[in-house]
Amino acid sequence: MKSPGKGASRNLQPEYSWQDKRVLVTGATGLLGSWMVKELQSRGAQVVALIRDRVPQSYLWTAANVKNLICVHGSLEDYATIARSLNEYEIETVFHLGAQTIVSIANRNPLSTFEANIRGTYHMLEACRLTPTVKALIVASSDKAYGASEKLPYDESTPLMGRHPYDVSKSCADLLSLAYYHTYRLPVCVTRCGNFYGAGDLNFNRIIPGTIRSVLRGQQPIIRSDGTYVRDYFYVRDGALAYLQLAEAMPTKGIAGEAFNFSNEIQVTVLQLVRKILMLMGSDLEPLIKNEVTGEIFHQYLSATKARQLLGWRPRYTLEEGLKETIDWYREFLTRPQTFLEKETGL
Repeated sequence: MKSPGKGASRNLQPEYSWQDKRVLVTGATGLLGSWMVKELQSRGAQVVALIRDRVPQSYLWTAANVKNLICVHGSLEDYATIARSLNEYEIETVFHLGAQTIVSIANRNPLSTFEANIRGTYHMLEACRLTPTVKALIVASSDKAYGASEKLPYDESTPLMGRHPYDVSKSCADLLSLAYYHTYRLPVCVTRCGNFYGAGDLNFNRIIPGTIRSVLRGQQPIIRSDGTYVRDYFYVRDGALAYLQLAEAMPTKGIAGEAFNFSNEIQVTVLQLVRKILMLMGSDLEPLIKNEVTGEIFHQYLSATKARQLLGWRPRYTLEEGLKETIDWYREFLTRPQTFLEKETGL
């Protein structure tokens, strides 16, 4: 190996290490939360998971090293629990992923969504502000924080104009986060991603797990809209790696107070997505198009130019690669659930 030239060592940045870093993950039983815990533990971090409900089939319990996971039971609406967790475990980095994420549930029950997504966010922001050990906070938002816009793709300069309950809750969380940076210089960044998918998603009213389950059962997959809605589908493994890369960059790149879109930057209609899943699964089933959706944005997709330029970030998986891995997981999980759980947990 060649030695670096004269002066080269002064330009080398030490590689970021998660070893023994104390990290809090909210929403740890969710899809992204489960993957974040898994990735952090694999890098040697000491992970504390804030968990409201114990979900027995959550990917968290099969993917994470549960023996080394500290679980704090409580809700985002409980400020005292959040503040205690940050202080007692001397948390350095927070991934605030916990939220009510289902649009249809938000439309049916907006108050619980506002409580979790808005109150829960300002509780976390305030608790982090008052906890001196916290050096970085990443708040998970959504492309839906932008609301409907004639200018697509959304970039980070697009105004936050949510109009429906879930969208508004995310617009508010974004604005609160940036207010805490500008007023208190809290080291916070906001992430805006599209629709996560991947192994471990148990919300079967979402189009990808719902379609895969229908095909495995020999049933017509159901499309609630007319099939022409455009969405940004983002593989959860890419999402977890993007969050880690952002957190690693925060101490050195001066990006606190910034928002970042993460996306594979492709435009896919719901019907195109369902047909791709059917093709990958070798199914000749035809989707049932119900055309009964109300209160949702028609076209949504993101530009990730800022993340590419400032962070050097790139997605590692194509849509087809992500779907293949996801389908394989559901085949195992849904066709032999008991054997699968026994094998993964050792129970």
